[in-house]
Amino acid sequence: MSLKRRGGKSGSDPENRRFDRFRDRIMFPIRNSRGQVIAFGGRILEKGEPKYLNSPETPLFQKGSELYGLFEARQAIREAGYVLVVEGYMDVVALAQMGFGQAVATLGTACTPVQVQKLMRQTDRVVFSFDGDNAGRNAAKRALEACLPLVSDTKSVAFLFLPPEHDPDSYVREYGAQAFEEQVEKAMPLSEFLLQEVVSGNDLNTLEGRARAQHKAKPWCQIMAPSALRLQILRKLAQITQTPDDELEAFFGVAGPAVSSRRISARAPRPPVVGLERQVMRLLVMYPRFASHLSEPDIRAITAFSPDKGALLRTVLDAIRELGEQGSYVALVEYLRTGGVNCEQLVQETLEREYEEELALLELKGAVRQIRLRMLASEIEEVLSSQLATEEKRRRYGELRKQQDDLQKEMAQESLREKSF
Repeated sequence: MSLKRRGGKSGSDPENRRFDRFRDRIMFPIRNSRGQVIAFGGRILEKGEPKYLNSPETPLFQKGSELYGLFEARQAIREAGYVLVVEGYMDVVALAQMGFGQAVATLGTACTPVQVQKLMRQTDRVVFSFDGDNAGRNAAKRALEACLPLVSDTKSVAFLFLPPEHDPDSYVREYGAQAFEEQVEKAMPLSEFLLQEVVSGNDLNTLEGRARAQHKAKPWCQIMAPSALRLQILRKLAQITQTPDDELEAFFGVAGPAVSSRRISARAPRPPVVGLERQVMRLLVMYPRFASHLSEPDIRAITAFSPDKGALLRTVLDAIRELGEQGSYVALVEYLRTGGVNCEQLVQETLEREYEEELALLELKGAVRQIRLRMLASEIEEVLSSQLATEEKRRRYGELRKQQDDLQKEMAQESLREKSF
């Protein structure tokens, strides 16, 4: 890739000459989950900054949504039973050479919930192994925050802290694969790391120190899903801060559904989300921006089709509108949880599936059209069995059949488009 330093013309003038964005760097192709090259990363060969440089972000490539080596590591992840997350491309390459093909790397940014979500679709155990210095510890803390909304009793996260003078590459070369594997097995569980961070810098022998620890832990515990793991963390934190369990839960607002005046009111339990409706709701939770693709006729059809007459759909759409531009997957899930909405079934299903966004949108549109076709068929049957006057019945029947034909044509076009992927 060539870029101009200044001006718009090339020539002998050094101020106007073009230069290679990745000059003096070793190149690494970055693939998406389908194996397509969507960007490149370059590591500098000599001294200089930045150490790593990626392609510019585009609608196709977002650094916070991709992981280097994930496509290549999928089989090794399944065989090992866990994924190893490191900081650099060279760590991934070195570990693969030493038999750790399950390693992937972030792309020069802090780990994001979107990346964690992708990892948890591949395996039930994620191990972060960052450099042993202060920067590595800070990176681990940011990864902890990204994991908390998604961790559960069946999805575990651990942190491997190597000696300060080592990164995964240097450690495995100096001590060997067996020693590194032993370090992975002894990696610190998320719960232990969280509690360490909570008490760090606070004197728990004082009231003030215990209060600061609780204040620090509060937002982290609140964004966790209700689970046995969160309960165990709360119990341990209550012991550490010498606070009765119920008082700590009340302070955190996690003893029951905490509903603010801005949030969604709690509703009675609804029937399980099944079939086509489940597809629609799952995809809306995964990609909140898909809500803009639902027309009023779509919403009316889903409302009539769903067992709760659209209550969950309206709740999710209201939440998406309330969040606006901040309406990411994680923000939406947290919003629903703190509003007392039981969305755990949908969240679990999002972790068990992996979608390319364009294919996910095709699936959403397909599911909505299927729902509309079923509701149209039901209405046609109702018209045919009614006692309406012949002329009125024919007119309404014609309208419904035209809607059916239009939808079926759209579905045929989308089917051809999907086959092109």
